[in-house]
Amino acid sequence: MKYWLLKQEPEEYSWAMFVRDDGTAWTGVRNPQACNYLRAMRRGDRALFYQSGADKMIVGIAKVTGAAYPDPTSVEGNWWSVDLAPVRSFERPVTLGKIKGDPLLQEMPLIKQTRLSVMPLTLTEYHHIASLGETRP
Repeated sequence: MKYWLLKQEPEEYSWAMFVRDDGTAWTGVRNPQACNYLRAMRRGDRALFYQSGADKMIVGIAKVTGAAYPDPTSVEGNWWSVDLAPVRSFERPVTLGKIKGDPLLQEMPLIKQTRLSVMPLTLTEYHHIASLGETRP
């Protein structure tokens, strides 16, 4: 199993909408590096859902429900998407400020590659953030 972080503007598609819909196809990613990460995802992988709007924070855990496939919203290239479903909401969202201030999370791509919308996490990063959100991974 691999672990990921996915960023989303809550004004476009919020965690609440994701939970209400009981999942979604994660489409529209047009950054080559982020798209390569989508392509590497496999059924069962876990992803942290990060709101990138005004209140930057991780709000819950999602799971990848199938292998990556060509993005049906793309007409111009070799882009990829995956299907995701919610696993659980965090009892207490983990803010970007908390992440930046945590010594165990200083190597996260979220801090080093701030514009990337899909990024890998280590097992340690994933479990630590899940514990900060007061939920079991």
